[in-house]
Amino acid sequence: MYWVAGIFAAVLVAFSNRYGYHRDELYFLAAGRHPAWGYADQPPFTPLVARAMSAIDPESLPLLRTPAVLAATLVVVCAGLMAREFGGGRAAQALAAAAVAGAALVQGAGHLLSTAVFDLAAWSLLGLLVLRLLRDAAGDGPFVESADEVMAPESSVGAATDRRPDPRWWLAIGLVAGLGLLNKSLLIFPATALVIALLVVGPRKVLATRYLPASVGLATLLWLPYLWWQAHNGWPQWDVGRAIAGGSSGTSDSPIMFVLLQFGLMGPLLTPLWIYGLWRLWRESRYRAFPVAYGLLFVVFLLTGGKAYYLGGMYPILLAAGAVPLAARLGRRPGRWAAVGAVVTVNAIGSAVLFLPVLPVSALPESPVLAVNYDAGETIGWPEFVRRIGAVRADLGPDVAVFTANYGEAGAIERFGAPYDLPTPHSGHNAYWWWGPPPDTATEVLTVGIERDQLAELCASVEPAGHLDNGLGIDNDEQGEPLFVCRELRAPWRELWPRAQHLG
Repeated sequence: MYWVAGIFAAVLVAFSNRYGYHRDELYFLAAGRHPAWGYADQPPFTPLVARAMSAIDPESLPLLRTPAVLAATLVVVCAGLMAREFGGGRAAQALAAAAVAGAALVQGAGHLLSTAVFDLAAWSLLGLLVLRLLRDAAGDGPFVESADEVMAPESSVGAATDRRPDPRWWLAIGLVAGLGLLNKSLLIFPATALVIALLVVGPRKVLATRYLPASVGLATLLWLPYLWWQAHNGWPQWDVGRAIAGGSSGTSDSPIMFVLLQFGLMGPLLTPLWIYGLWRLWRESRYRAFPVAYGLLFVVFLLTGGKAYYLGGMYPILLAAGAVPLAARLGRRPGRWAAVGAVVTVNAIGSAVLFLPVLPVSALPESPVLAVNYDAGETIGWPEFVRRIGAVRADLGPDVAVFTANYGEAGAIERFGAPYDLPTPHSGHNAYWWWGPPPDTATEVLTVGIERDQLAELCASVEPAGHLDNGLGIDNDEQGEPLFVCRELRAPWRELWPRAQHLG
């Protein structure tokens, strides 16, 4: 499995410098320059990672993405180790790792510095630790016995089922959960779902230990600084969550799309394997908590308007669970292994074409990539957008402020604006609002991405100044967005600023 992880990491590194920064990466860099225990839309972990990478080399996109590559590679390794926990040998471990390495979500997340990739890594580590706890609880009976017996019967573990699990695993679980919550609050859902599932279907004896409340206390202690920041600032994360559920994000999904995309997160060719894994886990009582947790999370995210990838952390476990009995059935039949290997390889290549910057930019408008992978379009055109903003700024007075519609535009100006003498931008979007308004001396404002009718409350004079154009024919969120010069402010910035805030 380690050679699979090595190839996977090498591929991500090879493509890490193609296209350009994602809007979220630009935002993380900006947030890292304003260190805090929390932000309106996220905990502090990923911005701090961005700050650390920028401190080493602020110009290097591959360096910025290195932690993402490492986190995604950890997911691949965890898949192989989970297969080992299920009793799989080297072949099963390699199959599980290869399936996860070729998965669309894992490749796409591993290509970008984002909260999503660290969330996947935290889920995978938690799954591995819980498997260790459950395996101890049920003894050392194998998940598979032979190519003819895919699932070990309950009786196969005999008296070993009476062995008590080592409860100290809960402390490791609490540590991973706490660190994961400092990256993305979403992790509270799988952690809670697993505990509920263990209460409902067992084995309940893993919960009968003082180490469980100690684990919860450790996780809460690590998460507490972010909770304090949220409470001190009016819990803006709730407003962001409601906005995402209402469709404000470019990756928001309707209920029907949430369901359908579950069959594409890992790649459609891997769907039979994870469904098989889900079924095998259900048949084995000691692991039944995982399919129950999957069902709970599916319903919760579906009903609350969650994004399809929110459920993505469960799939490495399901793929590993399917890989072990499948490898046992394949046995030493090279022909069957070749057929399975071909399916995994085709899935990996298809995922790479769609979710890694494989195609040249010039080929994107005629390809299905942008229709399938929204994030690809958000990595293109930022330097050209900023160049156009700089050209407009050059004709304005020395005290002009730049006010953008969203954090991507503002982050791009911070990253690429120095050669054009652009000032530090301002925005009312998410964390940028907390970083404050322009000075009251800035009575001339260059606005980016804000429609004319929205500017009526800001200033009395609005003059068109062109549009953003990446010059590549790529239809992303910024293409064609308007530029205006806004003069004669209706009030000082300190009075206008409360109305400028928008979350989503």
